[in-house]
Amino acid sequence: MKLAAPQDIAGLANLILSEQCRSIALLTGAGVSVASGIPDFRSPGGMYDTLRPELLTATQQQRQLMEQDPTYVVEWGVFRQNAFPYLEVRRPFILGTRNQTWKPTIAHRFAELLHVKTNKLTRVYTQNIDGLDGHCAQLPADKIVSVHGTIGEAACEGCGHDVADFGAFCDKVETRIKDIYDARSDSDENSAGVAPKESTPINCDNCGKPLVKPKTVLFGRSLPAEFFKRTAQDLPTLDLLIVAGTSLVVSPANSLVYKVPQSTVRAVVNLDPVGEELGIEYHRGASNRKSEGRDFFAQGDCDSVFLDLIDELGWIDDLVSIQAELPSRSQDLLKDKLQSNRRQRNRGDGKDER
Repeated sequence: MKLAAPQDIAGLANLILSEQCRSIALLTGAGVSVASGIPDFRSPGGMYDTLRPELLTATQQQRQLMEQDPTYVVEWGVFRQNAFPYLEVRRPFILGTRNQTWKPTIAHRFAELLHVKTNKLTRVYTQNIDGLDGHCAQLPADKIVSVHGTIGEAACEGCGHDVADFGAFCDKVETRIKDIYDARSDSDENSAGVAPKESTPINCDNCGKPLVKPKTVLFGRSLPAEFFKRTAQDLPTLDLLIVAGTSLVVSPANSLVYKVPQSTVRAVVNLDPVGEELGIEYHRGASNRKSEGRDFFAQGDCDSVFLDLIDELGWIDDLVSIQAELPSRSQDLLKDKLQSNRRQRNRGDGKDER
């Protein structure tokens, strides 16, 4: 049976709760983590936009490459010659992950609630490397596919040897990798929180090469085998694909939107329309009847949209119960929502709002 796309958030909630919708997957990007305070990579002001190659420990040729295209800082060809640019750029992200600086947002909690309340969550395919999905205690690890790897684990990019103690790896990053973002770095002070003035290698305990890094996928390397295994299993029977906070420009992750069956409803949660070149259609009419009723666009930032959806689903009390575990921006949004709901109830009861 082909499901019709909703017309609004209330309709999306009804679709999720309907008996006909049995299998739901999410494809997520940086937008779901914005409220956590994690720095974005691609947006204006993000890592790629503000990269200063002259600060990195690199050859002149490597700096020129990164000047022309900042993504070379996370490219395999550069990394295997020189691991320092990657580690120096990622240093605050690695240490912030160790220190649990960032918390799962409302958007992450939606996936957790979807699993707990309906048991319809087939998979979360996240393009993010922040590992925040895994911080949701009631979201099983086998429900999460980190398409581009995770910064919360480490291994040797050369021989594949896993680092058993991620905390010990982080300690080495803290004391051996210079901080290009902080002018206070001092070679004579290696106390906690103070980086060395010059970077020194972090060698693999197995092969001895200086190629140890978080388990993120470098440009020029293959995605985890689990991505291809899970998509082959999940997509053929998927009823609803929710695409959230992603530009849909990175392949093969973006292939999910056109590999799902024609009967699969696709809901896009984003500030702007994305994926039109992949077949997502935002305007219905006589010219596109073949996809009539398939695609739905919920425009807005991810936390706001998913908060509205959680409210429509009747799960807001569950979110309130973990309010203290949300990042401050998500907490503020939830407080505003609760106040708005109270005002609406008061108006409905004819009470004075003052």
